[in-house]
Amino acid sequence: MYKLYGALGSPYSMKMRALLRYRRIPHLWIDGSAAREALAQVRAPVIPVLQYPDGHFDNDSTPLIYDLEARHDQRSVVPPDPAQAFIAHLLEDFADEWLTKAMFGYRWLEEVDQVQMSRWLAFDALKGGGLEASQKFAAMFRQRQVSRMALVGCTAENFALIEASTRAVLAALEAHVVNRHSLFGTRPSLAEFGIFGQLSQLGTDPTAQVMMRADYPYTYRWLAHVDDMSGFGGDWEPGFAPVVTELVRIAGEVYVPFLRANAEAAEAGAATFRMTAMGLPYEQAAFKYQIKCLRELQARYRSLDAQSGVPLASVLGENWLGLLSA
Repeated sequence: MYKLYGALGSPYSMKMRALLRYRRIPHLWIDGSAAREALAQVRAPVIPVLQYPDGHFDNDSTPLIYDLEARHDQRSVVPPDPAQAFIAHLLEDFADEWLTKAMFGYRWLEEVDQVQMSRWLAFDALKGGGLEASQKFAAMFRQRQVSRMALVGCTAENFALIEASTRAVLAALEAHVVNRHSLFGTRPSLAEFGIFGQLSQLGTDPTAQVMMRADYPYTYRWLAHVDDMSGFGGDWEPGFAPVVTELVRIAGEVYVPFLRANAEAAEAGAATFRMTAMGLPYEQAAFKYQIKCLRELQARYRSLDAQSGVPLASVLGENWLGLLSA
């Protein structure tokens, strides 16, 4: 049986738990101190960590999803249509690498969120030991996370763009989920689980939760459904729903310039980069991992045959086509 080591406050842990539930892959959910011990078994010490039935450990949610696809046939989360599969991957990547900034910003920019969430995360991790020990751990963890804000681009100056793009995503979902819960038919893809992982945290943190409940109440409730879709059936459907086109457009407006600026900065040996998207400024340190994400998107796009590329052109738009064809 698989063992998923994670945490309730980790968007990628919630993403993988929901996906395993949907796919009905038997697993144990393990958090707290045991999750920390599992980190010693992987190269990059980040959760979630998945222990396989044969005993080996691995992490990084996107490669894990594709590895599980290769190992298990039932209830796939990758659409069989190559064009849809590519778009699902693109949206999952957008959620993992851009929407995560909303999670981080809402959690650590305002004091009310810093206090509650550092204490809750300490409570989750320690599972006992007394209030004094828990709050001492919370204070240290809060200081560490807040100190990393500028490094990952979640500053007060950048948050206008982060929030505007997040609200655009939420508005697109709000118009869609009142009709159906999934993006590519009546069954979920990896895109839904990627988006869910990040939004699951907005649904618990004080400031973001108030915002979601007030302005996007059905998307807020949608989170509870995606958390366990083990009872859902459904089918893939051809074409692209309006919500998919809109989410790709939003990603093209924000995530494309982010990926391009980051790659150009890394190539030039610059430590940081600046960009403007949605008419708003943004600046952060350059990261190698996002270059890997860009190269993966480009490779997947190039691997599509000509027939699959026809419907994609109208969905992707100029921003994405220019980046993917580079």
